[in-house]
Amino acid sequence: MKILVTGGRGMLGRTIRTELSEHEIIVADLPEADITDPAGFQAFLKTAAPDAVIHCAAMTAVDRCETEKELAFRLNAFGSANVASACRRYGVRLIAISTDYVFEGTADRPYNEFDRAGGCATIYGQSKFAGEEAVRIHCPDHVICRISWLYGAGGPSFVHTMMNLADGTRPELKVVADQHGNPTSTLAVARQLRNILSRPELAGTFHMTCEGEATWFELAKEIFRLAGKKQAVVPCTTEEFPRPAPRPKNSRLDKMMLRMAGLPPMPDWHDALTEFMKSEFHV
Repeated sequence: MKILVTGGRGMLGRTIRTELSEHEIIVADLPEADITDPAGFQAFLKTAAPDAVIHCAAMTAVDRCETEKELAFRLNAFGSANVASACRRYGVRLIAISTDYVFEGTADRPYNEFDRAGGCATIYGQSKFAGEEAVRIHCPDHVICRISWLYGAGGPSFVHTMMNLADGTRPELKVVADQHGNPTSTLAVARQLRNILSRPELAGTFHMTCEGEATWFELAKEIFRLAGKKQAVVPCTTEEFPRPAPRPKNSRLDKMMLRMAGLPPMPDWHDALTEFMKSEFHV
């Protein structure tokens, strides 16, 4: 299968290129392709003639989105519309990557794929939801995959930040303990994408985070335990670390669609993190 990956040099894109190497992978990233140039991207897609597009390209710097709103919508919404329109024009299946930020983030349970999205408090979430809607409108043959708390080879990610901060110069690290999510490995996502690609009849929205939940504080403690680092970690509240973009208290995602489609479950986050720490940091 020939697969075109937008944002192919990003963290998830790099993992997809490595993990799905049995397929012919075409990188659609700057400077080869610009998703904000409708005619240019359509020409690129027509020439590449892929069987499927995995659309990873996005502006994911959450705080920067707050100060550069138009750029966020240009990349996450307008860009996604261009990709979706091109896929529909040339009959290419589209798999688009989205985020838990499309939800309000205040529910007392994990969000499933049938919960109402769009009530997001951040420009990042609003622009990504607008991108989802563009995919739904412009390309019927699509799968939208929502992920969260992502880490992967080369970073940048929370895991890499924690490992860099635990350099022995800080007696303790304060880490937020009132935000809950599903820490998720890019490798786990790429492997589930392989399953999605093998099922051309599937369409709709799928949650693809690892199973189990944690707070950032709990995740940091597990990172240091696996790394054998004696770094002290102290829990703190979200309010102690104000950011331009408010962080959701609840980023947990329920994988109802994976179950209904008979797809394999995502791995437990502890197992995925253990595998990653061994490969990335040789611990």
